[in-house]
Amino acid sequence: MNMTDPIADMLTRIRNAALARLPRAAIPASNMKLAIAKILKEEGYIKDYEMVKDSAQGTIRVTLRYVEKKPVLTQLKRVSKPGLRVYTRRDDIPRVRGGLGTAIISTPKGLMTGRKAYQLGMGGEVVCYIW
Repeated sequence: MNMTDPIADMLTRIRNAALARLPRAAIPASNMKLAIAKILKEEGYIKDYEMVKDSAQGTIRVTLRYVEKKPVLTQLKRVSKPGLRVYTRRDDIPRVRGGLGTAIISTPKGLMTGRKAYQLGMGGEVVCYIW
């Protein structure tokens, strides 16, 4: 089956697993999804992730993080979609939930958080918001 937006599919799988209080979510792998999983781990939204080579494409197994039986991830929102790309300059990088959340930006130097992109003086495509 062809998938129009694999990043939105990844975010939906993680969101559904967190709402169902599942310990893990399995996601078909790609380099961009691995970069998003790395950012989620660095920011403390997930416990861990691992790449499993079970097929030609592989699978990313994301271990979710819970605090007092409540998921740390409350919202994952896809911003830039295939039908409507959203770009931002350095000075216009959005602050998610007044700085409590994280914006993931795709810059010429790779995927990074909005804070890091601002520090490096770069704008780019706003991939998603997380809080």
